[in-house]
Amino acid sequence: MLMLLVALAFVTAVVSAQAQPSMANVPFEFVAANKSMPSGRYLITNNNPGTSDLVKIASRTNNASLFTLTTRMQSSAAQEKGKLVFHRYGNRYFLAEIWTAGQRDGLKLRKSREEKSIERELASVTSKTEVAQSRYERVEIQLGQQ
Repeated sequence: MLMLLVALAFVTAVVSAQAQPSMANVPFEFVAANKSMPSGRYLITNNNPGTSDLVKIASRTNNASLFTLTTRMQSSAAQEKGKLVFHRYGNRYFLAEIWTAGQRDGLKLRKSREEKSIERELASVTSKTEVAQSRYERVEIQLGQQ
């Protein structure tokens, strides 16, 4: 019985450690799940890591928040630091990935209609190499604990 209680306590501690919300200071307006979000401090929460890829993104500086479904992705090594990855096209930013420190698994957000439209437009540019590359950038913002 004691072993069962110890095992249950350990599992609970691991799950709650993984579900710890992370904070990010996003200095620009961005799009996630087809919703425009203002710049500010954000709390990112995955309440059921491993079982559900439903993520809540809530602003700590204004009333903006959303829930979005994500898909799992893996990197070859565990992440040193947690981060949010944005795709930038000109002055528009789109939240693309969420990575947790110490984990090989990351979460990928579905591309918004607007981002898909921009990608199609860039693909139709005749001189893709210079113009398209100069209009796309991958931007990373470090996550911290709450």
